Amino acid sequence: MHLFHGSNTFNLHTLVPRLADHDHPYIYLSDNQVVAGFYLANGVERPYYWFPYGFTENKVPQYHEIYPNALQEVSEGLSGVIYEVDPPETILQPFKNIPGAWLGTEPIAITSETIIPNCYHWFLTMEKQGKLVISRFENYSQKALDWWYKDILEYIRGKDMIRTPECSYALFVKDKFPWVWERYESD
Repeated sequence: MHLFHGSNTFNLHTLVPRLADHDHPYIYLSDNQVVAGFYLANGVERPYYWFPYGFTENKVPQYHEIYPNALQEVSEGLSGVIYEVDPPETILQPFKNIPGAWLGTEPIAITSETIIPNCYHWFLTMEKQGKLVISRFENYSQKALDWWYKDILEYIRGKDMIRTPECSYALFVKDKFPWVWERYESD
């Protein structure tokens, strides 16, 4: 199976499982190069991730800008690598709720790489090529934004971040969506 992995670490020869926010070490892989590219530009320090995306009806990745200029803010000037791998299916698990996403459980040899000198420019190129849809903040209705804010609230509740208010994700929410954090504290 031919898959992609986005990383900000250059010159790798092997991908190794690492601990993220899923409580087990994995290699995060996708059958879509753009989705792998999302992981080059994370607005939140690890082990958390901030890259709100989904897919259109035609299965094209769609980035959701839920605050002004979010995509540019998290990706402008960042560089990275999209590694390509062909792992055996025996070391892969499907990543629930994300089409075409897989979790690697053992080290995987890299077969090739694509250097991305500026992630934001690359995303704009992918948009022009029809490989990415960018839903910009100014085009969202308040109702649609409220759905996203509710989703953030549910996530921080689920992670019980009231106990870890200085973690990178909590600090991000306090900075970008202070009304969400205030609601969380008041509930």
